[in-house]
Amino acid sequence: MMMEISDPQGFLNALYRMGVRRYVSGRVEELTLSRLARQVGSCIKCGLSKTRRSVVFGEGSENAELLFIGEAPGEEEDRQGRPFVGRAGKLLDQMIERIGVARTDVFICNVLKCRPPNNRDPEATEAECCKPYLFAQIDLIRPRVICTLGKHAYNTLLGVDEKITRIRGRLTEYKGVTLLPTYHPSFLLRNQSAIGDAYEDMETLRDLLRR
Repeated sequence: MMMEISDPQGFLNALYRMGVRRYVSGRVEELTLSRLARQVGSCIKCGLSKTRRSVVFGEGSENAELLFIGEAPGEEEDRQGRPFVGRAGKLLDQMIERIGVARTDVFICNVLKCRPPNNRDPEATEAECCKPYLFAQIDLIRPRVICTLGKHAYNTLLGVDEKITRIRGRLTEYKGVTLLPTYHPSFLLRNQSAIGDAYEDMETLRDLLRR
């Protein structure tokens, strides 16, 4: 008997959250980053799908030990379809260099996969729509360390409402993975006196990866 599924993408996402990695329906399908990227590329769950130029899924090594998570794409990211490629991205590149790894060795993504108009903060409903994609990315990459950039990524992962100035630099865990919150590069561009703190956090990341 053939079962008709009205929302195949939602069905597969639900199976994945339950720990089912394969679903057989005439063929075997395994969720991978590339398949997940195709799902995200056609997402119309929220209004940002109507204003975006590009879906910014993320980029980097599929086997990255270190995962950076920001809040949302900006104008340049929306234009190129890549995360952190504007001024904030150049600063993030410098921060990554201080760890002693290449950008291609880490994975970089955002909570939201589409740019909010005028680079406003993500809305709760938008983050709720994108959370399953972010959680699936983490499960597929299986990093040793996660670095959240700014408060939105940290609060989304842990389900809290904290200010970045209070939790920055404090090690915690997300599902057994070491998590270090630091300032978002966009914040650092506006508050350059805090760059020293961010560089200190990069040194902590370097030490964690060397263990």
